[in-house]
This record gives sequence, structure tokens and C-alpha cells, in this order.
Amino acid sequence: MRSDAIKKGLQRAPHRALFKAMGYTNDELSRPIIGIANSANELIPGHIHLGRIAEAVQAGVRMSGGTSMEFSTIGICDGIAMGHSGMKYSLASRELIADSIEVMASAYPFDGIVLIGNCDKIIPGMIMAALRLNIPSLFISGGPMLSGCFLGKRLDLISVFEGIGKCSSKKISEKELREIEDYACPGAGSCAGMFTANSMNCLAEALGLALPGNGTIPAVSGMRIRLAKEAGMAIMNLIEKDIKPRDIATIEGFENTIHCEMALGSSTNTVLHLLAIAKEAGIELDLAIFDRISRETPNLCRLSPAGEHHLEDLDSAGGVPAVLAELSKKGFIHKDSQTVTGKTIGENIKEKKILNLEVIRPIDNPYSDDGGIAILYGSLAPNGACVKKSAVDSKMMKHTGPARCFDSEEDAQEAILSNKIKKGDVVVIRYEGPKGGPGMREMLAPTSAIVGVGLDKDVALLTDGRFSGGTKGAAIGHISPEAAEGGPISIIQDADMIEIDIPERRLDIKLTKKEIEKRLSNLTIKKKSISGYLSRYASLVSSSHKGAVYL
Repeated sequence: MRSDAIKKGLQRAPHRALFKAMGYTNDELSRPIIGIANSANELIPGHIHLGRIAEAVQAGVRMSGGTSMEFSTIGICDGIAMGHSGMKYSLASRELIADSIEVMASAYPFDGIVLIGNCDKIIPGMIMAALRLNIPSLFISGGPMLSGCFLGKRLDLISVFEGIGKCSSKKISEKELREIEDYACPGAGSCAGMFTANSMNCLAEALGLALPGNGTIPAVSGMRIRLAKEAGMAIMNLIEKDIKPRDIATIEGFENTIHCEMALGSSTNTVLHLLAIAKEAGIELDLAIFDRISRETPNLCRLSPAGEHHLEDLDSAGGVPAVLAELSKKGFIHKDSQTVTGKTIGENIKEKKILNLEVIRPIDNPYSDDGGIAILYGSLAPNGACVKKSAVDSKMMKHTGPARCFDSEEDAQEAILSNKIKKGDVVVIRYEGPKGGPGMREMLAPTSAIVGVGLDKDVALLTDGRFSGGTKGAAIGHISPEAAEGGPISIIQDADMIEIDIPERRLDIKLTKKEIEKRLSNLTIKKKSISGYLSRYASLVSSSHKGAVYL
């Protein structure tokens, strides 16, 4: 066993003595040792209950003859970090999480590891670590939050963000906004729509690194506790069969995952994270693969913010297995891909079917013939940009309008809430990319403000930053190269005409090539005063089209 390095033989007597100081018995030390990486904290609603999930995982490990040893990782709630400088640290925390798990699992050579997380950057950070370590590993989430309800209307966190714009434009009162605030998030779990956390929880399942049900079983359900116990038992099976993460996360596994991503209409952040996860697996994904799969994969689901359904609806409709089974009817799924169940995807989805055709459309009657995420290229995004196409109004699929340029999220937000943005405008927020932000902040506040003031069918928003999975409207992010690297987004001026053509996957600035080159040659890149971790992060991070990973 890998853990013999810290517990077996005469020379490990001091090590055993230290374990015994913590109460471990000789019998416990003779068993496989399972590391439990738990990101529980009192700062994230998706993590507030993870202590109970960890207890269930450990019960499963013990039932199957293992010894579990728990340690903690950090975690940031993107919703609470949103709209202020704290968001600069969110994406950057993904690398810290991956590094910290690598450190613990190298200093303590576990025989296997179970990763317990539930929110935006914690999930990919943990999966990146699993692939880097390549020891038997399994991810288990805390599950999605239930949607809220007030006066017969279903709510989620995005209802509150959009309520700010409605309140600012006098469409609702401050009292009504407070009532929405009180009912939108009813309890523990990752926020109820197909936002980044739930997107990644579903895609971990599609990739095969999490058990079926991981993405959709509600946080408050007894089924979630049972799934956690099954995760504890499953890790012991993976050790016995010597199945490692890189046996599962193959190129075929990633293709399955991207097909599922497009069918679900996942967050655009999943593109960043899948690129980063694949890099740890030694697999070179690029935006061209996402573009190809997007063009051929039908969009089967429209969950909030793209529609009215939430994760509990997807769960009762058959969940991710039903989506994968439907995709397999057209040959989009590699059925022989391995999973942490010890079985193949094909075996896992055998006889699975859609249980609610309003929540999961059949493959012959999709919402659209192509995927929920589109990759755009053009003179404004030579290396690519992303948009959640499934959440864009049909009126905005093609749009040409004058640029309104801002060098920070805060300046754009103030202009939107002060009614300075007019119908037809294209809001440009730059110097918010991985290097320029630094940290590539999400722009949920300005996009929600645009929706709240009633301009989401008339105004587009472009950024070298990124968007929450809760964003809807013509919000195009991940524009690469970013402004801090001298990308064309840096030379846009107010009133320049921007042309968006999502069906043709184009994003262009209507300037001659000569004028673009002239402006770029005269460009002075704006520098921000940064220090500490953000300074180190900015010096190491790559472009968004490469996943914003360390160079």
C-alpha cells in the first residue's frame, strides 16, 4: 500500500507513535488510509453542511475496511465575493486548492482520496489535484440548494441580483427587494440554478469522477447522505481495482463531458475549468474542441437562468444519467469510458430515461440544434470568447451597436444603475482578465443590473473577465487576448461599432485592419498596483483561452 511509507516497519515506529497520539489503533493503521479533503466552512451556504457529508463518507470507508483521515481546504462563495475586490481571489483560489491537496496527499501518502466540495472554484481545484496526484480518487459534492418561493413565484440567488436593477429603476420597492432577499435562498446547498457550481457538479459526474446523482440530488435529501456513504465505499473499490483518475479522465471522457455541458447549457466558466482539468490529466484541449462539439450537440435543458427549472427539477427528471442516455441515442457518448463506480458510462446509463420531457427535452425535439455555449472568434477576440447562448434572447443573437467602454466592473455598474446605458449599446469592461484583474472577476452584478433595468434584450456586455453561471443575456466573456496582454479589447473607443453574430460565431470591431494595427502600436497598457498573492498569481497565470492555468 502507498501508505506503508508512513506506517510500516521498524523505522516507522515514530510515525506510528504520532498517529497513536491522535487515537489511531494498530488495526486502523493496518488498513488502507483514505484522505478526506473537506472544504466545509461557515462562509458558504454550499459548504455549511459538509461536515455531515464527511461523516457519511467516513462511515462508508469504515464499512468497507478502510481508515479515513480528514483535512481541510479553503473555499470562497462567489456570490458573497461578487461585486467587490474579493472576487479577484475567487478564480485564483482554484490553484491554491489544487496545490494544498497535492501538498497534503504527498506529505501523507494516502492510498486513496475522497474530495468533498460544492462550489465554483473548489470543485475544479479538487479535481485538478486528483489528476495531478493520480491516486485512486473520487469527488462527492454537497448537492444543490432547493429553489426559493415567494407569492407563488420560484426564486434563486439571481432573483436577488436582478432585483437590484428593478429596485434602482423603480420597478419594485426596497420592501419587495428585501422580501425576495429573504426567500430566495432557503437553505444549504450550491445555488439552485445551472450556475457554475452545479454545472461543475454535473460535469464531474459526466466525466466519471463522481457517482451518478452527484450533480443533482438536493443537499437536504437523505439520498445525499446515502450517496456520501456510497462514495466512501466506492473509494475502497477503486483501490482494490487500482482505478486511477487518469484511467477515467481520458480524451473520450472529456468529449463525453463537453457533450453533456452543451446539452445542459452549463456555465461558461466550465470551459475555463475543463481546460485546466485536462491539462492536469496530460490532455491538450483547446477552444476548437468546444466549438466543434457545441455545433453538433443539441441543447436539451434550459435551467435557471436560461429557463424556469432548477436543479431539483433536473434530478426528478432523471438527472445527468438521463441526459447522457439521451445523447447516446445519437452516438455522442463514448459508452466504454471508465467511471468511479468501477463500471463504464454505458453500464451506468443503461435503461436510464427522461422522466419529465419539459425539463429534459428528447434529442429529436431540442431547444436548439446546437449547444448551450458558443465559442466566438473575430477581430475583437482572435483567440476566442465564450457566451452562454442558451441564455441569450433571440433578438440579441445578432447585434451591432456602439461601444461604451469601462476599465473596471465598478464603473460599468455605476453607469448601468444610473441609466447612462441606452438601448443598442455594447458595454465593454476590460482590464478584468486573469492578468489584468487580476483574477478574472465574474460580472454577475452588471449583467443582472442590465436585466433588472429591462435592457437585456437590447444591450450586450463584453469583457476579458468572466461571468457567473447565473448570467443571462448577450454577455460575452473570456475575450482573449485580454487587455493587459495588449488584446484588441484594449483599443476599443467609445462609439466604435461592435458586431456580434452568435450563430456565425463572430465577434468583431468594425475598424479596418490598418486602424486596429495603428491603435495597437500606440497602446499603453494600464497597470494596477497589486501585491501579495495576487501579484504572484498575475505573474504566473496564462490566458483564459488556455484555462487561466499557471504557465
